[in-house]
Amino acid sequence: MRPTPLPALQDNYVWAMGAGRALVVDPGSAEPVLAATGRGMVPAAILLTHHHADHCAGVPELLERWPGLPVVAPEDPRIPHATERATDGARLQLAGREIRVIAVPGHTRSHVAYLVEGVLFCGDTLFSLGCGRLFEGDAEQMHDSLQRLAALPDQTLVCCGHEYTLANAAFALAVEPGNPALVRRHAEARAQREAGQPTVPVTLATERDTNPFLRCAERAVREAAAHRLGHAPRSDAECFGALRAWKDGFGA
Repeated sequence: MRPTPLPALQDNYVWAMGAGRALVVDPGSAEPVLAATGRGMVPAAILLTHHHADHCAGVPELLERWPGLPVVAPEDPRIPHATERATDGARLQLAGREIRVIAVPGHTRSHVAYLVEGVLFCGDTLFSLGCGRLFEGDAEQMHDSLQRLAALPDQTLVCCGHEYTLANAAFALAVEPGNPALVRRHAEARAQREAGQPTVPVTLATERDTNPFLRCAERAVREAAAHRLGHAPRSDAECFGALRAWKDGFGA
């Protein structure tokens, strides 16, 4: 079943998977979830990727409406509502679905992603054409986390926490302007937004072809990083770190 992005706050997505009893991922606001219940969706469990308020602030209101609703979250005291803690490699059974937990520290130290039937809920670790800021981790840690996700099958659907694709595309094109797959993805995303549609989910194969943060072994990306570093990157992680620092101060 295809996951449904529920727009929330300024540019967040709450994700729902299931037409009836649904997994709800990262409810930074309860409002879009409550609205979806009017269309027949009922939360069966909540999955949280990390502790930031725009990903979990809606949980108390949802628990008021549905007391006893399972809440899965990373091992982190900053997330107080968990009924089950998500540890790396765990395979959980909720709402009739198997959920694989993947630790992806970097954006935060305890960030996790969830893989559910070929759908990847990756919070703020991997965005379409981008990745999250390094608030609590370092470049090597985040690069390793992204490589774990990049190793998943081609048709894995990437469901990230924000609608950042067009802004990310501007940076990606600055890094790798000669990438034809990226040029096509940018045009597609622009058409989607002009039509009022989300740009995600997107396949992992598309991200590997277009996202500079997953392409640190590619010659053009390494050359772009070298211009920032003043020397050729000594590793893919160093290349990633140069890109992330560049992106932090980038203005299209």
